Formats: sequence, structure tokens, C-alpha cells
Amino acid sequence: MFVFLFTLLLPVFCLIMAQLQQAGGPEEKEKTTALKDLLSRIDLDELMKKDEPPLEFPDTLEGFEYVFNEMGQLRHIKTGEPFVFNYREDLHRWNQKRYEALGEIITKHVYELLEKECHLQKVYLPVDANEDEPKSFIFMSKDAMTNSDKLLVLIHGTGVVRAGQWARRLIINEDLDSGTQIPYIKRAIKEGYAVIVLNPNENYIELEKDKVPEQQPSPDSSDEPAEKRERRERNPKDTKKRRDFYEKYRNPQKEKETLQVYIRENGSPEEHALYVWDNLISKAPAENVFFVAHSYGGLTFVELMIHREADVKNKVTAVALTDSVHNLWHQEASKTLENGCVSRVTVSD
Repeated sequence: MFVFLFTLLLPVFCLIMAQLQQAGGPEEKEKTTALKDLLSRIDLDELMKKDEPPLEFPDTLEGFEYVFNEMGQLRHIKTGEPFVFNYREDLHRWNQKRYEALGEIITKHVYELLEKECHLQKVYLPVDANEDEPKSFIFMSKDAMTNSDKLLVLIHGTGVVRAGQWARRLIINEDLDSGTQIPYIKRAIKEGYAVIVLNPNENYIELEKDKVPEQQPSPDSSDEPAEKRERRERNPKDTKKRRDFYEKYRNPQKEKETLQVYIRENGSPEEHALYVWDNLISKAPAENVFFVAHSYGGLTFVELMIHREADVKNKVTAVALTDSVHNLWHQEASKTLENGCVSRVTVSD
């Protein structure tokens, strides 16, 4: 409640101060000084501690006191109840961060299931990556590059989901069968398919900014007016204090600033699909290749067809697009794709 009221009142205080400063009289300056003094006395850190607990969460399901039961449903260890989002009332941001932390644990859990239950192998990308560069990965069945009959390729949508998932929300609120690709994978393997599971949202790694050397701009190359730069340099402490003050207001529990380092040739879902096609799928011996692409995965598949149309037509037998967001016109597809004349490829919504 304290933070909510402060959030509402701060813009009002700032507006009043700006108007008083413009007025310029002695009385107005005195009022401005009084308002500044009032704001300086507000201990934001203390307010935030009262309103929001630290953004520190467990790193295991057991730490969250949740477990997947025999039906694949996420349930509380003690109560047996489903996951509760509003763990703390009136703290939506904290609850959301808690939900995201749990989601990261579930992602790792699904990765383990792909390897232990589906017996898939993790393959790192780029395939020629050196030891130090950022890497992504996909999952493949052991016969993906030897099965000469059938190959199934799975592509999920955009957002927080990773390899093996269709929807994190369904995993948490429904069950593993509803939200993961595991039922598809198990059935495909049972019926003699090789399987490749793409990971199109794993596009970069994050490094803490304080661990990355910053390049300071050269004074000569700056477009900042000399007068403004001199004024800023005369009062560096005041400038930093003001910036830190508003940063606290904007982001009560300032999280670590990170730098995104993109993975070579896998920096977007479209790049990822193209890379896996060129380096693995196109080289697989399977005579019949089938795709299941969900949501943004459908757009990703269409992009693949645009860039490798002849190869895809020759190798892909059918593709199922589930709730796809592709648009042949906006994606500048060729006339053969727009007219549905795609040789052996069947598109199904």
C-alpha cells in the first residue's frame, strides 16, 4: 500500500516542483526546497521492504514444496493442492517473479524427462562451436541420423517455452501431458519414427554487466553540447544521486543488469530452424519427414520453406500447424506457397 500511494503521488510532486521552479519567486523557491526535503526524507528501501519480500526463490521443486504426481499434475507436497499464483495478496510483481522462477525449474525438469523417459540425446549448437562461445542445444533420438524411414520434427511457439514444451501455463495448471511434447515423442518413437525436438527460443546467454568491460565513449565523439557536458561534470554526484533515486522508484528491487550474447547462427527462432535444417535435418536419411509446429513455430516453418523451398518440398511429407500465426503474404512467400501448390507438403490447421 505504501508503494502504491507513493507511485501515485510522486508524479504529482514532480509536477508541482516543476511549476514552482518556473514561477521563480522567493516564496516558490522556498516551497520547492520544502518539497525536495520531504522527498529526501522518504526511505524508499524501507517502504519496499514493508511491501515486497526479497526476490529470492528456491531452485528446486522441493524447495517450492511442489511435486509432479503420478498423473503428471503439479501438486503441493503437504496439501495436495494445485499451484497457487497469488501466494501473497496484493504483491502481483513478487507473485509473478515467483511464478517465473518456478517456470525455470520446470524447464529443467522437462529437459530431464526428455533424456530419461524419452531417451533423447542433447546435441549442442553450433555443431562446430568452440569451448568458450555461447551454445544452444536441441534433443534428438539416437536414430535421428540413421533412420531411413520416418523422422518427426517438433517446433514450439515463442515466449518462455523451451524444447519439449508446448505451454508452460498448461504444465503448471493442468499436467505434463497437456503442456509438453512428451506424448508426441513417445508415440512417435513407438511407431518407428526418429525424432528431433527444436529449441528455437534458446537464442542467447546472459552475462552480468559488471562482469563485462564497458566501453567509455570518447569525449571527442560525443554529440552532447559542451555546456551541458561541463554542467554535468561539475555535479557528477548530484546527477548520480538523482538517477539512483528515480531508478529505485522505477524498479524497487533492482535486479542484476545483464548483457545478451547471441548464439552464432541461432540468434532467433527463424535462424535456429534454418541452422538445424542445414546441418541436421537435410542430412538425415529419412525418406519421409514430418513437422508439427505450434503457434510461432508455424511462422518459423514457413520462413524455412521460403529460404529452402525446393529442399523442403523434396524432403517433407507433411506438416501440421497448430494455432499457427504464420502469414504467407506478410512473410513474402512465393506464389507456389501462396497458392498451396507445395508439391508433397500438406499444410494442416
